[in-house]
Amino acid sequence: MARSKAKVYLCCALILISFISIIVCIAVFAKRRCPNGTFSKAAVATDSKICSEIGRGILEKGGSAVDAAIAALLCTFLANPHSAGIGGGSIFTVMDSSGVVKILNSREEAPKKVKSDLLESCPEKSMTDLKWIGVPGEIRGFEMAHKLYGKLRWADLFQPTIKLARQGIPISEILQPYIERIPNTNETQSLRKLFTDTNDNLLKTGDIVKFEKLADTLEMIAKQGADVFYNGKIAEDLVQDVKAAGGTLDLEDLASYRATLTDAWNVPMGEYQMYFPPPPAGGSLLTLILNIMRGYKLNPDTLTGKEKTLFYHRYIESFKFANGLKKYIRDPRFTSEKRAKQFTEEGFANYIRSLITDNTTHDLQYYNVTPHLDSIGTTHVSVLHEDGSAVAVTSTINTIFGSRVVSPRTGIILNNELKDFCGRADSILPGERPPSSMSPVVMKSKSKMLVIGGSGGSMITTGMASALINHLWLGKSLEDAINTAIVFVDSKNAVKFEPDFDKGVIEALKALGHNHATAQKFYNVVNAVEKEDGCIFAVSDARKKGEPDGY
Repeated sequence: MARSKAKVYLCCALILISFISIIVCIAVFAKRRCPNGTFSKAAVATDSKICSEIGRGILEKGGSAVDAAIAALLCTFLANPHSAGIGGGSIFTVMDSSGVVKILNSREEAPKKVKSDLLESCPEKSMTDLKWIGVPGEIRGFEMAHKLYGKLRWADLFQPTIKLARQGIPISEILQPYIERIPNTNETQSLRKLFTDTNDNLLKTGDIVKFEKLADTLEMIAKQGADVFYNGKIAEDLVQDVKAAGGTLDLEDLASYRATLTDAWNVPMGEYQMYFPPPPAGGSLLTLILNIMRGYKLNPDTLTGKEKTLFYHRYIESFKFANGLKKYIRDPRFTSEKRAKQFTEEGFANYIRSLITDNTTHDLQYYNVTPHLDSIGTTHVSVLHEDGSAVAVTSTINTIFGSRVVSPRTGIILNNELKDFCGRADSILPGERPPSSMSPVVMKSKSKMLVIGGSGGSMITTGMASALINHLWLGKSLEDAINTAIVFVDSKNAVKFEPDFDKGVIEALKALGHNHATAQKFYNVVNAVEKEDGCIFAVSDARKKGEPDGY
């Protein structure tokens, strides 16, 4: 009897061992079949290789996805200071490991003493944009995100960038042309000085730039927390510098600033659930574009023959209608968000699709377009953590180098975010956040996750819609979808094509009546991380020479 029991136990043990071995083999096999260049646990995609590496390092030290995103953004403020910085604001879309998604909005706000007639100055091409400076929210946003989701010490997130700021960082080929275009005026001397050598020559690609004043500021924030920026020494220095230059920012503006925490808006998008920020972010219009185009039953054959021209005609028409709806994207603390919510509904997309004529285009009045300013700039970071949590965060100082004002005492480049109200509002209320195209998105299905976002001001929606449509429905890999040449519909519904765009399609679209214009530069950049079948694909847009990293 004892021997029989022993045999049974032995058999059970052998079966269990065999089962475990099979599971291990399956896991190993699954890991081995991931393509080269992918990751197995976590990844970070930013505009700069060194910043992606810093984000990865934070993850490897036990940091959360939010920790990595903050550290990577701080680095990006040095690598691409023309795009974003702590003198600006950001929007986080955060999915925790249980799948709950929240939005942290720290966009800039209009100062309490904002001029009632400010929008009468739109558009304006002044050398500096002091009167358009909004109250910076970036650091309050970092503070809230870290308190809710951080794992490492607050100071740990700043140390890599502080070290980099003191040692210096090479001027990239992306940054250098913007440095050359800094005007040589009295108002812009503080900005030019930041990027000149001891002989007063502007720095070139490969030259080292140090951010010593900014390093001191970051050191202070790392040691004393966000309050020093909004109530302490940094606030005093910042306000003093802005007022000395003729701006209206004051201590009360900084002291009263608060980041906001809200639920994400979400809609079904094919097999995914798509999570994105509510207004004043641009996610509802991105959703509208996707829903309109999804209704055309897209597939890889859509990009062949005459079908390709028809696809782009419908795509362009969708953007023309979206331009006519931008005026309804406002700060929900001041304006009802009911209309913007309607844009995310499939029924509304069906209605707009019914207005699209396949054989012609129409004038501005047909789309109810109010001409507005097209903005540029911005940066985006996507992070996917091994615990299943994810962060998509977009940050900006608005146009290139923002207001083009550097606070000499703090080293902070200040935003000109209030220009985003131009053509989108009749007035600005104190404390109101400007409308934005920023759309940090997290998409999740039963077996996949996609963390994606873009930069490029008004081109954000274009870049993201193109990447998502090409990847989700037209059969392209994530990298190929992001690299696809785009067509941009500007604020006057003129159509602009990236240099590599199909010339035959361009001519066919002209024949349909589309007004073709030439863009001086395309700013669309999309950074994304995707997990599918246990493999993590990370893509930093080649347009900004970024590289992702992970492990």
